[in-house]
Amino acid sequence: MRNKDFISIHDLTVEEVYQIFELTKEMKANPQKFSKSLEGKILALIFEKPSLRTRVSFEVGIRQLGGDAIYLAPSDIQMGKRESVYDVGKTLERMVDGIMIRTFGHDIVLELAKAVRIPVINGLTDLLHPCQAMADYFTILEKKGDFKNLKVVFVGDGNNVCHSLMFGAAKLGVNFWAATPKGYEPKKEIYELAIEDAKQTGAKINITNNPEEAVKDADVVYTDVWASMGQESEAEIRKKIFQPYQVNKKLFSLAKPDALFMHCLPAHRGEEVTNDVIDSSNSVVFDEAENRLHVQKAIMYELMKNQ
Repeated sequence: MRNKDFISIHDLTVEEVYQIFELTKEMKANPQKFSKSLEGKILALIFEKPSLRTRVSFEVGIRQLGGDAIYLAPSDIQMGKRESVYDVGKTLERMVDGIMIRTFGHDIVLELAKAVRIPVINGLTDLLHPCQAMADYFTILEKKGDFKNLKVVFVGDGNNVCHSLMFGAAKLGVNFWAATPKGYEPKKEIYELAIEDAKQTGAKINITNNPEEAVKDADVVYTDVWASMGQESEAEIRKKIFQPYQVNKKLFSLAKPDALFMHCLPAHRGEEVTNDVIDSSNSVVFDEAENRLHVQKAIMYELMKNQ
């Protein structure tokens, strides 16, 4: 990879995306081959937002590659309050070989990456969730064989997951639709960057307020919670606004019979998705959760092998 960091799928070339997928496939099939590939390497895990899948997948992943991880909770460093982002980064780079950060403001990740010489991996910000989207598209590749003529639909809030899925679609030539309520569309600047990326691959990026139009003949239907961490005060208002965007049996039936249902988890069952969809044979939510581990191992290997 050209970049020392993994912050956004937009930063990658098409070739680099496929390179990560090829390595992921090899690592998943032959884990023992890479069991000492990052021996002696230490990854610092900075969590300002709690997580199940992000923490477990990175901790297990670095250990399966022969390295180790140090978990840093919000109370441990209080980044930006007790100590500046710059000072935290400059201290860590003297002691560890890479940093994974899961935080709120995207500017924090950019500031940290600029401050340090070691790789920084974006584990999630309010703007982007690139590790998740890479795992999602790897899962789609496993299930569908290739990305040619695929229609991937995101239904719900035009949030960080939607943004990264949009970037991934643009890089992979996927026909992407985002169906959101008015006022909850993806950010204009993300859409414009995705449109620019899509010119290289022929991807089509569409935004609509009509979930039925979007889901019709979809190959993949994806949703996420209606209120993310930090938006708890809006939860009740959002429930009313987003109710028509619930992925239920009726809406999902508009997709192709072999369409995949995807969700980054955790899911609020009965809200953004009903049990008869998330527990159906079309659902691959736990496959994509597992693939967080495999994709992130490939990303860590690419960034940290020469540290």
